[in-house]
Amino acid sequence: MSNQSINRRDFLQASTVAAATLATPSLLRAKSPNEKLNLAFIGVGGRGGSNLKTMTRQSHVGVNVVALCDVNQQNLGIASKLFPEARKYADYRKLYEDNTDDIDAIVVSTPEHTHAFATMPALKLKKHVYCEKPLTHNVYESRLIQEEAARAGVVTQMGTQIHGMNNYRRVVELIQSGAIGPVREAHVWVSRAWGLQSEEASKRNKDRVYVANRPTKAMTPPKYVDWDLWIGPAPMRPYNDVYFPGPKWYRWWDFGNGTMSDLGSHWNDLPFWALKLDAPKTIEAFGPKPHPEIAPASMAAKYEYAARGNMPACSLTWHQGENKPEIWKKGGIPQWGSAVLFIGDDGMLLSDYGKHVLLPEEKFKDFTPPAQFIPNSPGHHQEWLIACKEGGETGSPFSYAGPLTEANHLGNVAFRAGQKIVWDAENLKITNVPDANQFLGREPRTGWSL
Repeated sequence: MSNQSINRRDFLQASTVAAATLATPSLLRAKSPNEKLNLAFIGVGGRGGSNLKTMTRQSHVGVNVVALCDVNQQNLGIASKLFPEARKYADYRKLYEDNTDDIDAIVVSTPEHTHAFATMPALKLKKHVYCEKPLTHNVYESRLIQEEAARAGVVTQMGTQIHGMNNYRRVVELIQSGAIGPVREAHVWVSRAWGLQSEEASKRNKDRVYVANRPTKAMTPPKYVDWDLWIGPAPMRPYNDVYFPGPKWYRWWDFGNGTMSDLGSHWNDLPFWALKLDAPKTIEAFGPKPHPEIAPASMAAKYEYAARGNMPACSLTWHQGENKPEIWKKGGIPQWGSAVLFIGDDGMLLSDYGKHVLLPEEKFKDFTPPAQFIPNSPGHHQEWLIACKEGGETGSPFSYAGPLTEANHLGNVAFRAGQKIVWDAENLKITNVPDANQFLGREPRTGWSL
């Protein structure tokens, strides 16, 4: 391993793992309903630039942009032209070291490996936080962020924009009202195949870059990028254009967790919500031999969940890249490119981001959907801004997004461990494969701390 794994005992001593702490907090509100919401944006290019635009130009809530931060001076320059009065930073640690009294809420849109480090100071300062998915780089970071958010009592939201769309809500209503009976099996598949694969497969799957090992050649970083700040808490390595710009970085274990943590945040969200999933009991992954540095393009992971309330024990299987469920391969369902399939005692439900269908269609042709009991969202960004200003809840707060993030990461942990793992969620420990615990977290580079 290129990273030193974090000591679990030190982590547990530093965190307060208590059910009371993780209860829904009494959320803080902004200063006054009549005042504008003052926002700081950490990461203002790509996804961050989109968040900046949406929250300022399409907002039902009045907002001010008071601070902008990005290690990429090109991104920062473009954003600062739009908001010239906002303070500008390359290093978000400097942003937090300055007086933050004029900041109500912070939007984090950095690469995955810095999410927790940009989010934690905001929570400690009791600022509302919107953080892009996945919430954190690893399991330990996720648990720390969940606990700090609960203590802070602020409004949080993970950037899973599909969660705010109507289709997911109608699917959840159908599953939870028993439209297809008890669900004991679910499958998720995504067609994106980026990561470690043959050069031929990389071309076939239109990957962003082909790379099979860490490059030995060092390149000069672009003049507009502070490479040391971009690396942040990850182990330092020389610049090479196989890491930058994004999303090239997400295939490298040091910086991301491949498609599982990226698209898993969107696609596994639906069964996690509809089936009221929590911590898996066991996870087993399937795929090529694990690479010490690079996440796979194609793999699968099967989760086993215990019974939850009136919902029976169930399995959830993730199929990534060129992997698909057997029922899909055999033509037993419509062969959608990426989708979620719920298999119930009385039928099936197939869904993607924008549509869903009950199967077999002939059986459900006269079916009447249940009355709507999940309100439509004003928009994923909007519900966070409104809750920051007026109080209330969001659809994907860290108390929900954290366990989802942990589960996604555990799929990769099982893959890297190369064998089925048994998960003790309360004690943050894999009980049957001690060596696999090294993949749950890592020590940050000197100068970076949670």
